[in-house]
Amino acid sequence: MEQTKVNTPRLFMCTAIENKDEIEERYERAYNFFQSLVADCSEKEAHDALNNAVCKNHEDVSLGMLMSILTEPHNATKCYRDLTLITRDGLNSVLNNLSTLILERYLKFQDMTRNQLLWLVKEMIRNAVTGVDSVCWNLMRYASGGDITPKNIILVESLLDIYIDNRMWLDKFPVLVCMVVYTYLRLIEDHNIPQLMALRQKEVNFVIALIREHFNEVLTLGRDLVRLLQNVARIPEFNQLWQDILMNPKSLSPTFTNVMQLLQIRTSRRYLQSRLTPDMERKLVFLTSQVRFGHHKKYQEWFQRQYLATPESQSLRSDMIRFIVGVIHPTNELLCSDIIPRWAVIGWLLTTCTSNVAASNAKLALFYDWLFYDPEKDNIMNIEPAILVMHHSMRSHPAVTATLLDFLCRVIPNFYPPFADKVKQGIFNSLQQIIEKRVLPNLQPLFDSPKLDRELRTTVRETFKEFCSNGNGEGVSGIRDEGNDDLPRGGPDEPAFSDDEDDMLPTIAEDTDDDDLPLSEVRARERPELAAAMPLLLRPFAETLLDERSSTAATALLNACSSPMPTATALADLFAATLQEAPPLHINRNPTPAELDTVMNSPIFSMFNYLVGSNDSNEAKRKLVLETFKEIYAQSSVHSVGYCLLFYLKVCYERERRAEKDPVKKRNVKFKVEVYKEYCSFLELKLAESLADDFERCQECDANVLVWLIPDVYREFKDQVQNHIRLLHIIVSTLDAGQLQRLVCLTLQGNLMMFKSDDITTMLSTSLGWETFEQYCLWQLLTAHEISVEDVLPIIPKLSYKDHAEALTSVLLMLKQERPTADVVRQMFCRTVDDEDTFVVSTVMYWCQDYEDKVADLLAVLLSTRYPGTSPNKRKRPGKHNIPPNAPPSAELVLGHLEQIRVCCVEQDDMSIFNMECLQKALQQSQSNSSDSLKRQYGDLFSLAWEDELPISRRARKMVSNSLPMNPNLHSSNEDSEEEEIVKPKQAKRRKKAISDSD
Repeated sequence: MEQTKVNTPRLFMCTAIENKDEIEERYERAYNFFQSLVADCSEKEAHDALNNAVCKNHEDVSLGMLMSILTEPHNATKCYRDLTLITRDGLNSVLNNLSTLILERYLKFQDMTRNQLLWLVKEMIRNAVTGVDSVCWNLMRYASGGDITPKNIILVESLLDIYIDNRMWLDKFPVLVCMVVYTYLRLIEDHNIPQLMALRQKEVNFVIALIREHFNEVLTLGRDLVRLLQNVARIPEFNQLWQDILMNPKSLSPTFTNVMQLLQIRTSRRYLQSRLTPDMERKLVFLTSQVRFGHHKKYQEWFQRQYLATPESQSLRSDMIRFIVGVIHPTNELLCSDIIPRWAVIGWLLTTCTSNVAASNAKLALFYDWLFYDPEKDNIMNIEPAILVMHHSMRSHPAVTATLLDFLCRVIPNFYPPFADKVKQGIFNSLQQIIEKRVLPNLQPLFDSPKLDRELRTTVRETFKEFCSNGNGEGVSGIRDEGNDDLPRGGPDEPAFSDDEDDMLPTIAEDTDDDDLPLSEVRARERPELAAAMPLLLRPFAETLLDERSSTAATALLNACSSPMPTATALADLFAATLQEAPPLHINRNPTPAELDTVMNSPIFSMFNYLVGSNDSNEAKRKLVLETFKEIYAQSSVHSVGYCLLFYLKVCYERERRAEKDPVKKRNVKFKVEVYKEYCSFLELKLAESLADDFERCQECDANVLVWLIPDVYREFKDQVQNHIRLLHIIVSTLDAGQLQRLVCLTLQGNLMMFKSDDITTMLSTSLGWETFEQYCLWQLLTAHEISVEDVLPIIPKLSYKDHAEALTSVLLMLKQERPTADVVRQMFCRTVDDEDTFVVSTVMYWCQDYEDKVADLLAVLLSTRYPGTSPNKRKRPGKHNIPPNAPPSAELVLGHLEQIRVCCVEQDDMSIFNMECLQKALQQSQSNSSDSLKRQYGDLFSLAWEDELPISRRARKMVSNSLPMNPNLHSSNEDSEEEEIVKPKQAKRRKKAISDSD
């Protein structure tokens, strides 16, 4: 076997420090299995063996033969022939595994493996194997653009030769034809060096033939076909094709009218995806879905070294940008997170580009969907990255924004002059959609930024004047700004900055690089457009609010809201911006009225004023405020609205109580709980979960606020919050010792009720995984609420002395305050017996100090009822229908715990409990009815039951347990003296509480 492993050929390249992976081991096992079938066999014997084996293990036989084909060229022809003869699924499993191998491991293939793979594909095409076209599709993804290394060129040319030699087969697969056209059009662009001219000519001839013969199928490629054709338009054959497309479209297809027909079709995402290798795709997806903004530079540097380090790789940037724009469409959750956004990745690709041609192509790739954008057919996610690159680069990389705006202005007349109006309309549709969908609330700060030079600003204004003014000579910000550039800046003899210097002077201090900042800070700095998104009359109020960030400014703004009302989105953006940099809500443990008034100066509290009361004149504003809160919640821009509302209602409640002098009226002051309920209803939130979410945010902000709110929340929302596990965990994870004491005191005063006995077991079971102090707080609160021992009984058998020490200790102390009962003893004895677990022993021995007779009776009954056929209490036992649902402990568990008690009694030199008559009889009956193994296991315990007559002192001990006086000098023999030594400590403990100081 070892020899077989050593001789197994290698499918992949690996370094000395790399271990075999799962796939390689699987193929090696299959190869060894295949070799064991055919080794030392004649051809007929080998064929019979393979046929027999393939019926039982088709997958392994097929994989073993596939590996032989890929690694042993000398056996490949014979092995492929045998494979086609024995296959039971038309080589379907081979094709599936081959596609998986290509997508996941192609880059690790040995050179021989790559050559054999191409040979196998060629053979399967020649034999018209169904499904081989999907293998070709996956293999073509590794024919990478921007790569003219020998290995890549060999793959490109080999695939081309296969298609040329099997042209009739290729013609049967229209989708694969489109893939071949799209791929080789892109590759031809890179093959413009003398060494590759022969290959390039072969590619040109083949692609031209495919386009002309399959033009109707190729039309489905859409607008990116035009983009690729533009890059190769100078090649004579493609120049002629362009002439036919523009001047004689009917010669290509009777249904083809003009190039606009192509440009209005959005290219399928699978073609955009196909121009990146699977490895590149995985890295870009990881970058845009897992890496946090501010921690991305090391990943980008690695990507740059791996894929963009050569001059030829510059052309790859266009492919990557088209992939990011057209294929990576993040979810709303991802857009709201701190993961690096698409615009940041695209900005990095643009700023690191060193070739002017590649840079122009990259810009066209970025804006390509803008040129003929149709809101009915196109996706806004395809145009969003470009506007955000310009918007966010304006601050730290204004040159990037300037070049992109310049490109956008120039592309309108220059893309294709006869279609200039259509291109302009497409770009206008894009900008209109950006405004409507709130990608940016306003384009004025971007199009009229002082960081742009005068000529570019003029061009942008002329090109996009509809987005730069409101028709009254005013910019979108409401400030008349036409002709500002012509204002004199100084007298003829006074020194003055040049235009460029003057434009840059006010912004030098702001031009810091945002690349290493968290995304939330970058967003927080982008504020100039917020006021401009408001109606004209409200803009001064909005600007005042942005400056002051006070409740007074917010109230003035809301009071000024009238027809036309601002949109909820604009108001949400404005208030979110004012709150993001506001200090967190914070109070002292016992806040004073003055402190509360200071805290309430935040803008958000002014909004709550419109939710309280039922004044009809404020109904429109009330609805606007609720819609604003709904928008804020949807954007996840501010997380404190809910608990700030609870805080506001609490402050209002305290103010009203403080203002009321009459004690009766003071008690009748109501906490306006309906306001919070309406807030949750409008936002379609579940009340209990919303409270838990708000308490979680409050916990992160300030524990004092949370503790201050707890009594009112548990009073007003008791049906939703009592026993709410998540909410309770939030609370106990927040408390310190002083805050816990405060809650305990409130509970003892009757002002706080956090628990109800219904279903408390579920909560207790869940709490077992909490931190130590959290569980300590929980049990302190439970104790303060006087939760009965019956409520905690069900969890006693579940508690592990190793893992649940906190709960076990609390239950132990709770039992210490209780009298022994049958239910408690039964649940205790259901615990697993463990020498290190002293819970049962400790409880029983403590109870014996005051209730020894009772404990002995309970233990005797529990032990006797494990042997129903011989139990002396048989007549007293309830019928089966009266047995409680929680099963009693087994006889072995009872004996195990009694044995632990016996050991403890021996150590304390006090066996009195086992000398009780009831327990003696129970032990005798148990021994009589136990198996031999149990008798051997608990021999020491059963030996206590074999004394026919008790010593006098033990009988005296029994008398003491019945509260009869006893003379300690009654017996004087040595035996009696020894017995007295056993009795005395027990007597002392039992009489301890009755002994006075005078005694």
